[in-house]
Amino acid sequence: MRVTLLGTGDTTGTPTVGCDCDTCEAARERGIERSRFSVHVENDRTGESLLIDFSPDFRKQFLTHDVPLPDAGIVSHIHFDHLDGLGNAYRLFDDLPVYAADETDPVTGESVADTIRSKYDYLDRVTVHDTAPLEPTRICGLDVTLVPVDHPPLVCYGLCVEDPETGAKLSLSGDTSYDVSDESRAALADPDLLLADGIVPARFCEYHPMGGKDEGPDGTPYTFGTKHMTREGALAFAADLDAPETRLVHLAHYYPPEEAFAEPLAVDGETYDL
Repeated sequence: MRVTLLGTGDTTGTPTVGCDCDTCEAARERGIERSRFSVHVENDRTGESLLIDFSPDFRKQFLTHDVPLPDAGIVSHIHFDHLDGLGNAYRLFDDLPVYAADETDPVTGESVADTIRSKYDYLDRVTVHDTAPLEPTRICGLDVTLVPVDHPPLVCYGLCVEDPETGAKLSLSGDTSYDVSDESRAALADPDLLLADGIVPARFCEYHPMGGKDEGPDGTPYTFGTKHMTREGALAFAADLDAPETRLVHLAHYYPPEEAFAEPLAVDGETYDL
């Protein structure tokens, strides 16, 4: 299983359009990019590939990185930076299966699958498959499980992707606070590679209108506001899951330049063979 990080940034990406902060300038100088979130998983046994989330930067990601177009996709939630790239499917695919959760969101009154189906009804070559969370689904020869996480006010899901023959396992926290249920943690546990949402350093919670929460033993906030883990929260989450290798993703340009490109913060284009 080959994992390629196509997009490792948050909603605005790094560099952020129109921003001349030190971190965005450093990214430009180094030729580093963190585009909006997307992960490509290739099953090297079958030659099929799965795309996790459809970044608005879909076109550039597939022109920039040497990966094949996906045979199927899966969507974690309906925020635009994870979904709106699906429109790029127009005229690129004969048939693209897209998997999404079937649980009704009390905020929207419909499931993620329903929202995709209605929003992209003009994409007649995209077929939406309603998928039950916490139940493995065989996609591209891999066992893929949507795992409920905490990203208020909308429902959101992390993922685990396992190769049924080799046992290799990729886990993604999804966009989430640190407050993930024990059942979901058990599903995500013991991965070979964890991709964890670590949007900013914990000390930046002082700048969020809602501060931070889910404090660690030393009082460090593990959640920035209500929706995303801090760097420290993501690393604590990785320790909770016994992840031997962790890359932090969904990163904001608020990291200062001396920290923004340090381990274990990911950048676009990284590849991992599991």
